[in-house]
Amino acid sequence: MRSVYSLRGFNIRLALSIFFVCALALTIAGCARKEPEQPKEEAPKAPAPYVMSFPLGLAAESVVVPPDNPMTEEKIKLGKRLFFEKKLSTDQSISCASCHIPEHGFSDSRQFSAGVGGKTGTRQSPAAINRVFSAAQFWDGRAKSLEEQALGPVQNPLEMAMPSMDVVVERLTSDPSYSSDFKAAFPPDGAITPGNLAKAIASFERTIVSGKSPFDRFTAGDKTAMSEAAQRGMKIFRDEKKGNCETCHASFNFTDENYNNIGVGMAAKKPDLGRYEVTKLEGHQGAFKTPTLREVANTAPYMHDGSEKTLEEVVAFYNKGGYRNKWLSPKIKPLKLTKQEQQDLVEFLKALSGEVTWYGK
Repeated sequence: MRSVYSLRGFNIRLALSIFFVCALALTIAGCARKEPEQPKEEAPKAPAPYVMSFPLGLAAESVVVPPDNPMTEEKIKLGKRLFFEKKLSTDQSISCASCHIPEHGFSDSRQFSAGVGGKTGTRQSPAAINRVFSAAQFWDGRAKSLEEQALGPVQNPLEMAMPSMDVVVERLTSDPSYSSDFKAAFPPDGAITPGNLAKAIASFERTIVSGKSPFDRFTAGDKTAMSEAAQRGMKIFRDEKKGNCETCHASFNFTDENYNNIGVGMAAKKPDLGRYEVTKLEGHQGAFKTPTLREVANTAPYMHDGSEKTLEEVVAFYNKGGYRNKWLSPKIKPLKLTKQEQQDLVEFLKALSGEVTWYGK
């Protein structure tokens, strides 16, 4: 018969064995059990390149897009939102679209656009269409690019009147949806900066184009696209001895992108000297940028000061040779057109308005 001490020792050994076996089993089970994987943060998708499609009559090879601001879907989408965003004005009442109205060829039907508090300047809002074919912007060409132009109205006290771009950045940063939109447009950091804001707005503006006008369709072979009066007007427009209009309104976009003094506003006691205020070069006094004639039937009033209310008035102004002044361009001379020829020229100008499209439309 075993002693009590022997049984007790056996039981202790047995208990220890069972303990170690269970511990080993738990250790093995713990090693075998997989820890739940932490969700990986997805890297931001690379922006999708945006390939523009142009309506009939426009030259895709003539686009002006800076190498450091390539067109992308996400950037344009953000730019469109910013173009219609009233948060960019100090009292949140004015957006870019308030003065560049889509229904008016992205211009303003008022002589002078009203900014914050109803303040107005002395120049008419230029049409924002077909800016993808232009480098310098504004009537006086003071902005060298659309990117530079985009920030001008935001801080202009007569327009959106923001005290500084820092306030703009702070306002947009406080909106979580803008943080995500900027991150998608400008990966990887998606910084909300004045530079990125300008790039986005400029990218959207480059999608605003007008083409496929009766003139374009006529030129492409549809001889019924323009009326007989418009066809006669086209000949006057091109004739060097008649309208001689192509001397300034050249190329497919009907502008030479140059600056000329045609006499508008020069009768004032203190005339707007236009391009001269930018360059300080003699001969640039009273010179303003030649605007595109695309959508001209829908972008009244006309001239840099909105002084001509109708196309008939514009043609009559040119017909008399503009307004004589010391710096009048030698291109401007009395046309001596008959009433019928003037009206034919107006009909041709109307035939330059066609289909306006932009991103999302």
